[in-house]
Amino acid sequence: MTQKRAVDPQFDLFVPYTSDLAFRDTQETMERPFFSLAKRKRLKPIEYTSPDGTIWVKVFATPEFGMATIWDADILIWAASTLNAMRKKGINDIPRTLNFQAYEVLKTIGRDSGGRDYQLLRDALGRLQSTTIRTNIRPKGKKEERQFSWIDSWSDVVDEKTGQSVGMTVTVSDWFHEGVLLDKNLLAIDPAYFGITGGRERWLYRVARKHAGAAGPEGFAIPMPTLFEKSGAEGTYRRFKFEMLAIAKHAYGPESVIPGYDILIEATKGAEPSLRMVRQGQDRRAQPAPKPNPPQPRLTPELTDRTMQLVRRDFPGWDLYALKADFDAWLLDSDKPMPDDYQKAFYGFAKRHHERHGA
Repeated sequence: MTQKRAVDPQFDLFVPYTSDLAFRDTQETMERPFFSLAKRKRLKPIEYTSPDGTIWVKVFATPEFGMATIWDADILIWAASTLNAMRKKGINDIPRTLNFQAYEVLKTIGRDSGGRDYQLLRDALGRLQSTTIRTNIRPKGKKEERQFSWIDSWSDVVDEKTGQSVGMTVTVSDWFHEGVLLDKNLLAIDPAYFGITGGRERWLYRVARKHAGAAGPEGFAIPMPTLFEKSGAEGTYRRFKFEMLAIAKHAYGPESVIPGYDILIEATKGAEPSLRMVRQGQDRRAQPAPKPNPPQPRLTPELTDRTMQLVRRDFPGWDLYALKADFDAWLLDSDKPMPDDYQKAFYGFAKRHHERHGA
């Protein structure tokens, strides 16, 4: 059984008790592509320009660490929430450096707290520090670009006698710190967000919260190609579209995979479909019925537990759900008949992918 590490008194100075933390996220990071949506190491940069050409974001990774992921961003949500709690309490000089216990942070963001989880936290901090962002977001009426990493530094204080951690520190960047303290730049986050397992679903929640959270009964609609550009996702638009169609099938009603939001796909004659996000609980009685979803791609079987175990064992390091989306899109576009043994065919596809691209 994992035991909570002894707490050094110096690490109680600034951070409020995390179990009662009101989660907040910065609107800028919810609206633009700043993070990898896959758990496998990403080295390909994100290069995004808004449709009107006024805002751009570039994100660069290092070969050693890879790009910060949307799961790593949980630490930034914790940091933003902690800094906001300090502001609410009237603290005048809100620090950029936070002292904390790894156990408490892991528990707060819905993670386990075993030895492996502790190491994953350290890995996440490494990616947050090594990922470099360049953007012109934020200045009003000025031409200015900023380059920064999410955090400037982190440390782990270890007791020399026991070898155990007695506390950690993280120093967030000026850019992030400024964003947290800007008026009306934070939005409340449903704690259920931390339970979302898929990277694309996590990103879609953030987009829905930003655009549809206060949009009224009709919600917010966005063309699929524009959504693709805002995602910064690797891969083709075809694959992205297929994934969004698949997510939408499970994103309606109380069991929606996007907590608190319904996701609808709206077909437009002669054009690409749009995705409409509507906050649940809205009074839609006076609203027109939503347009029916366009024809869905052929349904493919879910991967069995056995297939997932084999692929993860034999071809580690790949995003299993991204591989499945690629395989299903290939079946769809090639108009091939459904394999007699889908599980075996998918395993073969994963094997070929692994041999071509390496782990």
